[in-house]
Amino acid sequence: MKQPQVRVGKSSAGLGLFAEEDIKKGQFIIEYTGEKITTAEAQKRGGKYLFEINSKWTLDGKDRKYTARYLNYSCDPNCEPRNVSGKIKIYAIKNILAGTELTYDYGEEYVNEFIKPFGCRCEKCSLEPIQ
Repeated sequence: MKQPQVRVGKSSAGLGLFAEEDIKKGQFIIEYTGEKITTAEAQKRGGKYLFEINSKWTLDGKDRKYTARYLNYSCDPNCEPRNVSGKIKIYAIKNILAGTELTYDYGEEYVNEFIKPFGCRCEKCSLEPIQ
């Protein structure tokens, strides 16, 4: 199965990554790429686009040329990252219709540091009534 076409576009969280065609559950979508740095260097740099490969290595996807950096967080994600032989690959965990924003769960540490202080802006949360 070929890699689906995706595009960067406006989302509720700023910019996001969107499916240009229907994507089937389990299908590979995109690889998260970036500058490969040591995890120690990543801790010094900080930032929102760091993706830990393992305890020694991290990808820094801060450069806008790395398309997968535009995948946003969601409380109800349609994708998941998988570490495949040291490469971070994003797969669909649901059937995704063309035009849908591609999202995944960034994990508890990221959510606590970057999302909870400002509130979640994913589609699920933006549709829920304020309590």
